[in-house]
Amino acid sequence: MPMKTLIAADDLARALASPHPPHLLDCRFDLGDPAAGRAAWEAGHLTGAVHAHLDDDLSGPKHGADGRFRGRHPLPARERFAATLGAWGVDRNTPVVAYDGQGGMYAARAWWLLRWLGHTDVAVLDGGIAAWTASGGPLVTDTPPLVAQPPYPMSAPGLATLDVGAVNAGLGRLRLVDARAPERFRGDAEPLDRVAGHVPGAANRFFKDNLAPDGRFKAAETLRAEWAALAAGGPLVHYCGSGVTACHNVLAVAHAGLGDGTLYPGSWSEWCDDPVRPCARG
Repeated sequence: MPMKTLIAADDLARALASPHPPHLLDCRFDLGDPAAGRAAWEAGHLTGAVHAHLDDDLSGPKHGADGRFRGRHPLPARERFAATLGAWGVDRNTPVVAYDGQGGMYAARAWWLLRWLGHTDVAVLDGGIAAWTASGGPLVTDTPPLVAQPPYPMSAPGLATLDVGAVNAGLGRLRLVDARAPERFRGDAEPLDRVAGHVPGAANRFFKDNLAPDGRFKAAETLRAEWAALAAGGPLVHYCGSGVTACHNVLAVAHAGLGDGTLYPGSWSEWCDDPVRPCARG
């Protein structure tokens, strides 16, 4: 049965021992030290896992061909990510599991990108590498042999996006949800972007509120109850600082059985770069 959202460590161990094991993507990353994730992978990773770097593999250029700033972590071109998946040995029949060491904040980006390309058999390891080791799962330091495939055969996007123009045109109508910490949403502090605040009309749902104290996602029924009020008014448009942790909210809502929603990839970093666009505080 294809994986959809999350997979527990014990279930992953059984899947890895099956005749058709999933490919593993180690998505560990540190915004303050972009080399840290690769170093962590080299120090120990799940058997067969390749390292998926947020900047190099899971994002595209910060500026478009027209020179316009697209945000701190814009989406890679679909053709480029299709080639990356092929180089990792992923085709339409390959189950994929992404994991990280940060509660899924980076693994969810990989999950979203695969779904966006049309790949449905993909999940995030619930609890990440900590859950894996706690369950007795081994770590290795070898580089996995890869059997490269042609670029992933793309189809129509499996998940929806909106660009900055569509978000601007939809102010007052779109149900925007901001995944950043409350103090950043309110504009009390802004450590990363040029302007503090949020897109006018947005609601705040900090992505870490999707997690239980042990770093695993809350139960689907709990997430459903917590997200019910936000989701009741119609489809949600998710954003964050740079389009990464918004994917965590997309994953949580999907796991809750409330649909897939839409991603605004440029997010606050793109929005606030143009002083003409309105910004709200409080």
